[in-house]
Amino acid sequence: MMYDKASRLLPPAIEYALDCVSYVTQESLSRQTPCAEWNLADLLRHVNDSLVILHEGAVLGFIASGPIAAPGGLSKVSLVRTFTGRARQLLAAVALPRDDAYSVAIADRALSYDILVAVGVMEVAVHGWDIACSCDVRKPIPATLASAIMELAPVLVSDEARTHDFRPPLPVSSLADPSDRLLAFLGREGSARQFTG
Repeated sequence: MMYDKASRLLPPAIEYALDCVSYVTQESLSRQTPCAEWNLADLLRHVNDSLVILHEGAVLGFIASGPIAAPGGLSKVSLVRTFTGRARQLLAAVALPRDDAYSVAIADRALSYDILVAVGVMEVAVHGWDIACSCDVRKPIPATLASAIMELAPVLVSDEARTHDFRPPLPVSSLADPSDRLLAFLGREGSARQFTG
C-alpha cells in the first residue's frame, strides 16, 4: 500500500522541514519565495493551515476547515512555533493505527488515507525547501526522501492539479540530484536559482 511507504516518509520529511524553518528570521519573513505569489510569512501561514487540514483529516476522517489563523500573530516566533507544533501533531496522528478501509471525506468525495499521508509528505518536504531557499540557505531535500517522493509524485500531481497548484515541469539534467529532479517535476528550479528580495 502507498500508505505504508508514505507513513515511513513522514518522519524524515518533518525532520527536514523543521531544520529548514530553524533558519527563519524576522527579517526573512518579507522575502520572496519560490511560490512567486507569496512572501515567506505568507508561505508559513499556508503551510501552517495545511498542517491543520491534514491533521483534521487524519484524526477525524473528514476535512472541513478553511484557513486557520496562527495563534500569537505573524511574528517569526509565532509562525515557527505554530509550524513546529502542528508538524508534530500531524506526525503523532499518522502514527495511530488505522483500518485498511479508512478514508477521508472532503465535501462529497472520499480520499484514501494513504493519499492524504502522501500529500502531507510532499507538502512538508517541498515547502521546507521553499522556506530554506527564502532564507538564502541551500538545503537540498535528502536524496532518499526526494527519490521516494518522486515515486509518489505522479500519482499526487494530476493534470488538473498541475493547472491550479503546480507550474509545468522543468527540464533537468541527467546528472541532477534527486532533490533537483523532484523540484523540477514540480516546476521549481532547484539549486540553479536563489530566491532573495
